[in-house]
Amino acid sequence: MSWLSTLKVALNALRVNKLRSMLTMLGIIIGVAAVITMIAVGGGAQARVEEQIKSLGANVMIVLPGSTTSSGIRLGAGAAQTLTEDDARAIGTELDEVISAPLLRGSGQLVAGNMNWSTQIYGATPEYFDVREWKLLAGRNFEPNELSGAAKVAIIGQTTARQLFGEAITPEEVLDQSIRVRRVPMRIIGVLDRKGQSSQGQDQDDVLFVPLATARNRLFGAPQGRLRRVSTIMIKVADGADMKQAEERIRELLRQRHRRQAGADDDFTIRNLTEMLQAREASSRVLSMLLAAVASVSLLVGGIGIMNIMLVSVTERTREIGLRMAVGARGRDILMQFLIEAVTLSLIGGLIGVALGLLGSYAIGNFAGWPTEMQPAAIVLAVGFAATVGVFFGFYPARKASRLLPIDALRYE
Repeated sequence: MSWLSTLKVALNALRVNKLRSMLTMLGIIIGVAAVITMIAVGGGAQARVEEQIKSLGANVMIVLPGSTTSSGIRLGAGAAQTLTEDDARAIGTELDEVISAPLLRGSGQLVAGNMNWSTQIYGATPEYFDVREWKLLAGRNFEPNELSGAAKVAIIGQTTARQLFGEAITPEEVLDQSIRVRRVPMRIIGVLDRKGQSSQGQDQDDVLFVPLATARNRLFGAPQGRLRRVSTIMIKVADGADMKQAEERIRELLRQRHRRQAGADDDFTIRNLTEMLQAREASSRVLSMLLAAVASVSLLVGGIGIMNIMLVSVTERTREIGLRMAVGARGRDILMQFLIEAVTLSLIGGLIGVALGLLGSYAIGNFAGWPTEMQPAAIVLAVGFAATVGVFFGFYPARKASRLLPIDALRYE
């Protein structure tokens, strides 16, 4: 009996029993749809973390001021202003594998024409944009004479630019516009590329940068200006360098500069932001694998359903099997027929499951607001696994049918 004839007989048997075939496929459909949806959800979460790592910048650490004690009460991190611009310069000079950037943080009202907007204002140096891997969409960075002379120039984020100048204006048109920053007139010299949300959900593009000396002397009027205090020091470690070793060297250098005695607590805090986000990425990867494993149980249940139905089918069609053998069909023809039926059920169920999985992923992404990312490899894996389930669980019923004796099968009631 030819392969084509065997295929036609198998497909005809499935067509005759449409309801039974559909119920048999149901487990595979649910399993494949669940696997694809769960992998898409896990992939979306993982991609979101990777995007946050990218927006943060690679190999980034942040140094924060330490705590202080007042009337016996220990205040939180950042309560004491212990970091200086000279600390940042020493880190960048004495450690070859790092770039350091001091940052002075504040907030204030911006005014442009008849529009105003309250935003975060940062005093920074050009190194900050290198640390964050933050490119300029238009314009230029701060120049040395602007940094030393506390020039009235600013670099603006896209959200802030949009709030001050409207949606229609282009980044090039924003350049050389005059704005008032906390009542101090400033000229915009650069527009930053889009960064998106931070890991805490904050809009990183809602920001304005001015030279560090400008922020200290003209905007914030910090009484500690003579000490050149800064709010934060951002640090980027070179690719391939050991982050832990760099962190220890930075800690040792700052303790030495701040004259901390052996056994005394640090008056600063070092946070490895990349490590934190990578830990979240690993967690989301494990979560997606767990979700896929749970969903795969549905495929296993679907496979058992196929085996049960095929066993029932063998019992119901015993006389038909005997008749086919009596007219010349061989055992391997019967085996192939039932295997084809099982694999066909699995593949059709798998394809329907793929369609439902894609629809479910789309619905979750658009209506539930959960990030999803469809992976072609997941679709191929799910369909391939469905076919494997059909072969694995269909083999025993097919083998049982192929071993029936024609005379016994014809006598079966």
